[in-house]
Amino acid sequence: MSDLNHDIMHDKNGLYFLPLGGSEQFGVNFNLYGYKGKWLAVDLGIGFADDYFPGVDILCPDPSFIAERRKDLVGLVITHAHEDHIGAVAHLWPRLRCPLYCTAFTAAVLRRKFSEAPDCKGAKIHVISPEKPLKIGAFRLRFIHVSHSVPQTCAVVIETDAGRVVHSGDWNLDPAPVLDGPTDQDSFKAIGDKGVLAYIGDSTNAAVSGRSGSESDVRTGLESLFRRCEGRIAVTTFSSNIGRLYSIARAAEAAGRSVAVVGRSMNNMIAAAQECGYLKGLRPFLQTEEMDGLPKDQQLYIVTGSQGEPRAALSRIARSERSDIRFERGDMVVFSARSIPGNETAINHVKNNLVAAGVAVVAPEDTTEIIHVSGHPCRDEIVDMYQWLNPAIVVPVHGERFQLEAQAELARKSQIKSVIVPSNGSLIRLAAEGAEIVDHVPVGILAMENGRLVPADYPALAGRRKLQYTGALHATVVLDSRGELACDPQISSIGLVDDKGDEGYKLEEDMIGEIEDILADMAREDMEDDAILHEEIRVGLRRYVSRLWRIKPVTTVHIVRL
Repeated sequence: MSDLNHDIMHDKNGLYFLPLGGSEQFGVNFNLYGYKGKWLAVDLGIGFADDYFPGVDILCPDPSFIAERRKDLVGLVITHAHEDHIGAVAHLWPRLRCPLYCTAFTAAVLRRKFSEAPDCKGAKIHVISPEKPLKIGAFRLRFIHVSHSVPQTCAVVIETDAGRVVHSGDWNLDPAPVLDGPTDQDSFKAIGDKGVLAYIGDSTNAAVSGRSGSESDVRTGLESLFRRCEGRIAVTTFSSNIGRLYSIARAAEAAGRSVAVVGRSMNNMIAAAQECGYLKGLRPFLQTEEMDGLPKDQQLYIVTGSQGEPRAALSRIARSERSDIRFERGDMVVFSARSIPGNETAINHVKNNLVAAGVAVVAPEDTTEIIHVSGHPCRDEIVDMYQWLNPAIVVPVHGERFQLEAQAELARKSQIKSVIVPSNGSLIRLAAEGAEIVDHVPVGILAMENGRLVPADYPALAGRRKLQYTGALHATVVLDSRGELACDPQISSIGLVDDKGDEGYKLEEDMIGEIEDILADMAREDMEDDAILHEEIRVGLRRYVSRLWRIKPVTTVHIVRL
């Protein structure tokens, strides 16, 4: 069982916060609250993998700490249906097997995920709403509606005899959202009047001054942009940004364009939204084949791939891999999303492919029109929240270290008495006298690799990563009964030289000569030991390549005895 030196089981008055993901990183949000020996989880999301995980698309938090204590896990509350808050549930629920609590829309999205996850058949989803307080074990919960880019997003108020905590989830103060209503400011003020021990809050835009803006302005900006284009248009955004999908569709209708939606995840989210009564009044979306009969200036596609994901619809369109959708000179692709830190290279690769085909590419920074607003609060909005709640403690979460420190600095300027910046695994005791890190638990990341979850330090991933930088060298050595070479060793390499060119022939000759020299220098008794023989040849070949090119390739040797 994962170590926990601080004994919360017998701390009858202690209220604890433990982030297992989402602090000091974007995505993989996973948070625990501990009280009287029981745990309540909030959110369980995925993150996007980068080049450090070759062959891996998504990452999940490692739930080992709480999975080992799942008899004490009273439930998992999901604040909203964005992948960085909900995406890991279907992968990890079999390890937790706890009740689930979320709004109706989030439940609709979750059920679609569970339909493809046989191990989640026994999962019980409880639908919650801001109007109905809830008691889960020793935790008393209520939910406050907040404006965000996905319907039915809630902040969670967690009440115990040790104090009241507001866990914000994702939110902003959009004055005119296109779906649902504005953030329920009155409920936050009422909670603040009762007294708030701690605010655990979104830090994504904590370094950005001002306010996040309104989705209604995006609709106006997109319509203006669409009217100026005479060719086809594709707009890419996050598939879970239902508010943005609505804005795009309305702007397209106003500009006289029909809309087709391309991408499985986006179609699933639209189906969940329609199931819950959203997107009413829109003209039916067309299939891609139905668009062929329309003039170019009447076509608009909403596509997945705003983060440059190689297998997403936009990337495939940019690589001309889709026969049903072709973009060319005179057409336009609009990026109606911000880039997640770390995805810039992949996004630029997609943009370069499009520009090379003569397609006009428009991102938020390329135009005076407002074509994207953030679903997260900027500094002025965060200050508003502090004023409503007047918390004794602020713990910044949901962001990289830079964002967490920015919110911490803002909280101190706002005269918050106790501010503490967590790392994943920090066990924080929340008390009237202030917050304190009392312990640290092991945390980790799981990588989704070929349909299975493996630890981030899985040897195969480490080996694959090493191959990216060093290449590989393979040698097969055949010995006769006397321990002498029966034929020339067979040499092959990956990522070192052109095997079929002069360099390849020279490398093979050099490696054969190196193996002959190694065998000639070895003692007879060592020659008879395959383990010693293997290691001598492996180290010798690797050292030789290192002298030539200052890299140390992954080197394998096969010994065959006749």
